[in-house]
Amino acid sequence: MPQLSNILIDGVVYGMVLFIISVGLSVTMGLMRFINLSHGAFAMAGGYAAALLIREQGLPFGAGVALAMLITMALAAVLETFVFRHLYKKSELQQVLFTIGFTFVCIATANLLAGAYIQTLPLPEWMQGSVAVGARTLPKQRVVVVAAGALVVLLLWLLVARTRFGIWLRASVDNAGMSSSLGINIRLVQCATFAIGAGLAALGGVLGAELMPLEPFYPLKYLVLMLVVVTVGGLGSISGTLCAALFLGIIDTASRYLASDFGNLFFYAAMILLLAVRPHGILRR
Repeated sequence: MPQLSNILIDGVVYGMVLFIISVGLSVTMGLMRFINLSHGAFAMAGGYAAALLIREQGLPFGAGVALAMLITMALAAVLETFVFRHLYKKSELQQVLFTIGFTFVCIATANLLAGAYIQTLPLPEWMQGSVAVGARTLPKQRVVVVAAGALVVLLLWLLVARTRFGIWLRASVDNAGMSSSLGINIRLVQCATFAIGAGLAALGGVLGAELMPLEPFYPLKYLVLMLVVVTVGGLGSISGTLCAALFLGIIDTASRYLASDFGNLFFYAAMILLLAVRPHGILRR
């Protein structure tokens, strides 16, 4: 029972990190119909920015993370305006090739500016130590990750399903011409959506730094994990992405506890099985 409890807790934490990083990619690919394989670069950018602001500039953890997210969102908005928007009407192959090339540029830039080292993020006092949850004692940092993931789920659902911006976004995807004729600023919606996805990636890069270390090859190293979560969950489905991230996180954690010699075999086996049963994703409508 203690081992089962450890697997579930660590799996949920890992799954929440995967969800926060991947949900922006799900929105970009599912709602904007844009294959952005450089999504991990924004997670890395947010993590590096937070590390610089907190460790080098001495900002409080919360302020440093918030500012890092804003910097990443601003960078994403500029890149979307001047670079990525020209790819929306290109073929899928062209989108894949360009964004992969952009990822390698980001890797080289991170290596040049910060070196080939793992970036450390010092935790504040309120995230250090442990907290009692029932009969278990959990590190506070992991409780914060789970709470942050739950908050992201709630806020994203409210944004997409209950706000005027969410209506504009869904209308723009379904029929851009009619939406534009009704007065919706399509370009503003696209740019804001892209920036929000990058901001979420940045938050995931910071919160997941313990499980997914920040280093120059981060965008390429974890790209497959993000794509698996998005594909299994269903493109554009927030709840599907959450279910897929939690399920795959628990499966991967269990395999590391019980069958570490097999590596990621069970993770990819679960992916194949789920896609065989639900080829369009768990909760894609």
